[in-house]
Amino acid sequence: MDIKQLVNITSRAWAVPILAAMHNGVPGRQAPLLTATGAGRTAFAQSMTHLIEIGLVERNPGHGHPLRPEFRLTIPGKIGAEISHKISTLAGKEHRDLLRKSWTLPVLAITHTPHHFNDIQRALDPITDRALSQALKALEERKWVHREVDHEARPPRPTYSAANTGSKISAIMAPYLA
Repeated sequence: MDIKQLVNITSRAWAVPILAAMHNGVPGRQAPLLTATGAGRTAFAQSMTHLIEIGLVERNPGHGHPLRPEFRLTIPGKIGAEISHKISTLAGKEHRDLLRKSWTLPVLAITHTPHHFNDIQRALDPITDRALSQALKALEERKWVHREVDHEARPPRPTYSAANTGSKISAIMAPYLA
């Protein structure tokens, strides 16, 4: 997995919670997954379609009704589901809303080692200045990212690095993104 794949997976809000729930043994049907994740039907359908398109989930042939299909994880999906489960467990229920934001996990993956704003933006190519600023601010508020300003440099340059829970989450992703 590379950073572009991670960005692609997290581009749908409910992709990580769905993968984590399937790893936990929640049956791969819409009703149990909706209950386990708390997603709305439309957002769930969009996330599930996205997971199928990128090859992490597939319809279980011979199971389910055409209007109520059953899904299962593919081989790459099992790896993604295991990672998602570990991340969701670390985040805890009070921070799972942060995991549904598109850029949280990619930013944490990059800040596993200290980086400047422009370096993070280059690594996450399609991200806008505003989206990156908001993601860093949200992560900083939860103390998942530490911002350190080098006042000796002209102009002063902040460096961002994962901290606390953010550091643990980035450590989970690091071996898969190397």
